[in-house]
Amino acid sequence: MVSVRNPPRHVCVIGAGSSGLVAARELKKEGQKVVVLEQNHDVGGQWLYDPKVEGQDPLGRDTTGGGLAVHSSIYDSLRVASPREIMGFTDFPFLIKKGRDTRRFPGHKELFLYLKDFSEWFGLREMIRFNTKVEYVGMLDYGAFGEELKWIVKSKVKDSDEVISEVFDAVVVATGHYSYPRLPSIKGMDEWRRKQMHSHLYRVPEPFRDQVVVVVGNSLSGQDISMELVNVAKEIHLSSKSLNVSEGLSKVISKHDNLYLHPTIQCLHEDGRVVFVDGSSLTADTIIYCTGYSYYFPFLDTKGAVAVDDDRVGPLYEHTFPPNLAPSLSFIGIPKKLIGFPFFESQAKWIAQLLSGKRSLPSRDEMMKSIQEFYQSREAAGIPKHNTHDIADFEYCDRYGDYVGFPHLEEWRKDLCLSALVNSEVNLETYRDSYDDEELLQVAHQSPHFTQLEAEALSLN
Repeated sequence: MVSVRNPPRHVCVIGAGSSGLVAARELKKEGQKVVVLEQNHDVGGQWLYDPKVEGQDPLGRDTTGGGLAVHSSIYDSLRVASPREIMGFTDFPFLIKKGRDTRRFPGHKELFLYLKDFSEWFGLREMIRFNTKVEYVGMLDYGAFGEELKWIVKSKVKDSDEVISEVFDAVVVATGHYSYPRLPSIKGMDEWRRKQMHSHLYRVPEPFRDQVVVVVGNSLSGQDISMELVNVAKEIHLSSKSLNVSEGLSKVISKHDNLYLHPTIQCLHEDGRVVFVDGSSLTADTIIYCTGYSYYFPFLDTKGAVAVDDDRVGPLYEHTFPPNLAPSLSFIGIPKKLIGFPFFESQAKWIAQLLSGKRSLPSRDEMMKSIQEFYQSREAAGIPKHNTHDIADFEYCDRYGDYVGFPHLEEWRKDLCLSALVNSEVNLETYRDSYDDEELLQVAHQSPHFTQLEAEALSLN
C-alpha cells in the first residue's frame, strides 16, 4: 500500500550497532532528519570489544536499574559462527581486505571493522552522537496515536550530569539482544560462596588456570568457552539440558580427558558442591552461566503498550511494530536465528518507507489479529514463549522482505549458511577452518552481490 509522501521526520535511532547503522542509512535515503544516540565511543554495538569488565556484577545483573555499564558480550578469542560471504548487507559485501583478518570465519575485530567501513562509506558517522546514553524514552502527549505521536528522549553524555531532553517524531530502538544476561533459577545459587559469573563478562581463559569450572549451557558460547578452557583449567564440567549432544561436541569431549558432560544442576551448596539431577556431584571453583540473554529496555516507557514477558517483546507486528504506537515507535534487530544483517536491512527499509509515507501498515486490529495468530501457531508447535523471536526460517525472511519489495535471500546465501551449520554439527572444533563448500563459494563470488561494488570497495584499502 502506498500513500502520500510525508514531510521529513525528526527520527532518533538508539544504538549504532549493525541494526542501528542500517536503520540510519535507510532513514537518510528517505530524507529523514536522523540522530543516532550511541552509548559507546565508536560504532559496532556488540562487535565493539570491551576488555574492561572489572568492577561489574559478575552475573551481569543491573543493580542500578539504568542498564549495564558493559554492553558487549564478545570474548577475546571469539570468531564468527557463519561464513563471512553470507553476512554482508545486500549492497556492501563483507570483502577480504589486505592487511586484515582474511579468514572466512574471522575474529570479532574484522566484523567491527566491516561495520566501521559501512558507516564511513555511507556517511553515517556525522549523524551519530557517541558516548551518549539514553536514559528515558516516552510519549510526549500520551493519548495521541499513530502519525501524531511525538516522543521525548532524555540522554546523558558520558562523564556529565546534564540530562539533555529532545523531542522526536519517531524512535527506532536498535539496542541489540546479546547484552542483558538471562540467568537460570537454581536452588542454592544465592548461598553458593565461590565464583559465579555469566559469560557476558568472560573475556580470556587465564583467570581460570588450574580451576575446576562448571559451564552451564552448551550453546555456541558454552561450547566455545569450554573448548578454550581445556588448555588452562584443571577440569571443565559442561552442564546441558540434554545429554543427546551433537556429533561434533561428542568428538571434543572424547578428545579431552578433562572435559566432562553432565545433565542440569539440581542444587548448589555453600561449601562449593554442585549436585546434578542424576545424583552425581563435584566441588567447583567457578560456575560460568552460558545461558543466553534477555531483551531489556530500561529506558523505554510506553505506558504498557510494549512489554517484555519471558523474553517475548510484544505485542509486535512482524517483530517490529507495536500496533498502538507504530510507525512512530519501531524495533529493529529483535529476531534471532536468521542471517542477521540482510534481515535488519529489510526491517530498516520498511520502517524508513513507512515514515516517509511510501507505504502504510495494516489497521491496528489487523496487526493485533496477525500477532495473536502467530502466538497461537508457536504455541501449537510447542515453542516456548521465550523462543518467540527465534525465526530459523528462510521463507519467513523472504515473506518479510515482500512487504517492502526487498530481494529474497540468494540461494547461495542459504546454501552456505546450511553448509556451515551441518559442518559445525559434525566438526565443532575445526569447522571454521576446514570446509568443503568450494562450489557454493564460486557461485557466491560470481553473484551480483560480490561483483556490484568490488572495485569501489577495494578502494577503501
